[in-house]
Amino acid sequence: MGRRTVRGPAPVLLASVALLASLALTGCSSEPGGGTEADTKPGGGAGDKAVARGGTVGGSGSGCELPVVFDLARDWKAKAVVPEEPDSEFAALGRQGPVAMVCEIDAKPAGHIGFLRVWQGDGKSGTAREALEGFVKADENASKITYTESTAGKLSVAEAGYTVHSKIMEESRPAHAFAVTTPDGPVVVHLGGLDAQEHAGMLPAFELAKRSVRLG
Repeated sequence: MGRRTVRGPAPVLLASVALLASLALTGCSSEPGGGTEADTKPGGGAGDKAVARGGTVGGSGSGCELPVVFDLARDWKAKAVVPEEPDSEFAALGRQGPVAMVCEIDAKPAGHIGFLRVWQGDGKSGTAREALEGFVKADENASKITYTESTAGKLSVAEAGYTVHSKIMEESRPAHAFAVTTPDGPVVVHLGGLDAQEHAGMLPAFELAKRSVRLG
């Protein structure tokens, strides 16, 4: 699986932290999405907000080549992440549990502060639920974890909702992640955010990705 070479996860994550802190001080308001085609989640809740579809990510030329393809919310921008060398002091930042970060999808062009991050494991990492549990439990700041299972087309999807305590922001915020299995190993898609409000604003993009995910 080939990927476009970009900066490794350590500089990306450290730059993200600096940007979030800066924007938290200066303030940032979400811009309206617009567009004529919207995707909504039935059943109520924050994920119900309409989100305009943009392109897709996962295929050739999409910013990240992945074992899966899913729809992106309008203006979200994907960029591949190349892992640090194993002996690098920053290598651990690009791995969480059984999966390694392979793609960042930035919400800033859409007016939000956060990312959808895609993580991938090898073919021996077990089921989607096992990979997801390993991913979430590897975050020592995660708590109040709930797991659910659903389907997207022919794929079984495991999902986790949980709370993460941020030492930088000195507060707790929600997080969501889902996982599927592929012939190339499990894939985990994670949504964080600066705070609870930003997370809620980005949740429709996460729901869009989850419902549209399919094998690449």
